Order: sequence, then C-alpha cells, then structure tokens
Amino acid sequence: MGKKRLVSGIQPTGRMHLGNYLGAIQNWVSLQDDYESFFMIVDLHALTSVYEDPSQLRKSKRELAIDLLASGVDPEKACLFYQSEVVEHAELHLYLSMVTPLSWLERVPTYKGKIAELKEKDLHTYGFLGYPVLQAADILLYQGDVVPVGKDQLPHLELARQIVRRFNHLYKTDFPEADESLTHFPLLPGLDGRKMSKSYKNTIPLSSTPEEITALVLKMTTDPQRVRRNDPGNPEVCSVFSYHKLFNTEYSLKKIDAQCRAGSIGCVDCKQQCAALIVDKLATFREKRAYFEANPDIVDAVLDRGAKRASEVAKDTMKCVKKVIGL
Repeated sequence: MGKKRLVSGIQPTGRMHLGNYLGAIQNWVSLQDDYESFFMIVDLHALTSVYEDPSQLRKSKRELAIDLLASGVDPEKACLFYQSEVVEHAELHLYLSMVTPLSWLERVPTYKGKIAELKEKDLHTYGFLGYPVLQAADILLYQGDVVPVGKDQLPHLELARQIVRRFNHLYKTDFPEADESLTHFPLLPGLDGRKMSKSYKNTIPLSSTPEEITALVLKMTTDPQRVRRNDPGNPEVCSVFSYHKLFNTEYSLKKIDAQCRAGSIGCVDCKQQCAALIVDKLATFREKRAYFEANPDIVDAVLDRGAKRASEVAKDTMKCVKKVIGL
C-alpha cells in the first residue's frame, strides 16, 4: 500500500508569523516525508472575511507561497497550490452544502466567537457560516486520511467528519473520515500577551528584518507587577520568558529565571536577548526567502505543478461524487 494522504491549508490573510511557523508549518515540514501531502493556500477561505476589501489578497497569496517554501515545504515531497486554482473545491462545497443541516453550522464553537472577535467586519454571511462545509470539501476532495490540527481546531475537523459520514450514508459511498494529527506545540503569545493572531495585530511576521524583530520584541508585555528595573519579577506570567523557554538553552533559561526573580536583570535586557534568539532561529528562513524572492519563476513553476497534480486527484473524486448524486 502507498502512503496515507495528508491534507492541510493556511489562509493568506496577512504575513505569515512566528506562531504560524512554530505551530503549524514546522509540523507540515516534518510530516511531508511520511505522507502524500497536499498543502493549499486557501484563498477561497480568505474571502469569507476579506470579501469587502480583497485588494491585498493576490499579494498576500504570493508572499505566503514564498514563506512556505522558505520554511521547508518541499515541492518534491508535497503538493503546494492555490485553492482557487482547483475549481472542484467550490463545486464540491456546493454539493456538500445541500446535505449539511443548518443547525450543525450554527453550533460550531468558534462561529460566534469569531464574529465577536472581528467586530469591525460584517461576517453575517453564508460564506462565513458555511466555512466548515468548504473545509470538509477541501479534505474530501483529496480523500484525506489525516489532517494536522491544533486542539482548538478539533470541532471543525469533527464537523467535516460528520458531513462526510452523512454523505456516505445518503449515497452509499465509502469516502474516508480523516483522522487528526494533533499539533502539540503550545499557543504562542503575541506582543500583547494574547494568542498570536493576525486578527489581534500582535504578531511577529517571519519576513521581518532582524531590526524589525528587535523593535517588535521590545514592545512585548512582561510581568505587569514589575514596575521598576530592580523589582523582583515572575517569569511565569511574562510573554518574553515563554519565548526563552522555546529558544534558549536550559542553562541560560535557569539563569534568566533566577535573575528575573531577584530583580537583577531588566526587562529591556531580557527582551534584547530574546530578540537575538528569534533572529538566529530564522536565519536559514531569511536566506531561503531571499532566494525565492529573487527567483519568481521557480515559485510560479511550483504552484503550477501543484495545481495540476491537485486537479488530477480532485477530478477523480468529483467523477464519483457527481455519479452518486445523480448528475
């Protein structure tokens, strides 16, 4: 038997940030050796929230493709493409929407939460409500066996499984219900201490220069009870210290912990050390990114080849789908 099939996507709604890289993309890179992998830039999903002003979408898609290649997504091992280049995504989404009960969509935990979070946008549209149906189509189209997700995304994956299960029941098909591959990386705090998210505008973009990274880290929140430099601090409530846990050596981590608690290191010094660690972590990424930026034809070729491969698989699935639903 061949490799199992893995399917995942990422939205081009802004510059890819450190949280994306550590929480999802590094996982993609580690899994692409073990699975037949389909990685998509889900620009149709992006339209559910940027439909009023899509002016930056084309540029964002391009930048994200470069970021993914620089992060280690290997086109010799994985299929990388724009979702919209495979028209079967929209077609299958339509067919699945015919069999998906409205109540299933209305009880998705993140639906009302996202509307409250993005108050500046009008998200009271079918496209936003039906987002999970399009996700189900993304997975079913490639008959995915595995989907890498964080714990916060499990409800979406379970709903996708329910939709496929209902389709199988109605039409006597046997499409796979994808299993999760849990990402165990902890949520990365943003500059303000909340989860790093483009929605909160608190990210550290991967394409930032070393100087920009340093400036952003210097803005990060620390222990709110530590007012003066010599005040004892609590590293466990400090966003900066959480980065030290990820990037620093055990010896240096213990040293910073002790210095913070004793009030013998200032927050600015601690942040500068943290920024240097992040800059060093992203050194290879910056080098690869510069290469792909200087060679746009290579990026175009990768995406074209990926779309053709994805279309071949999608068309095979749609032949079966259209036959069983009577079209």
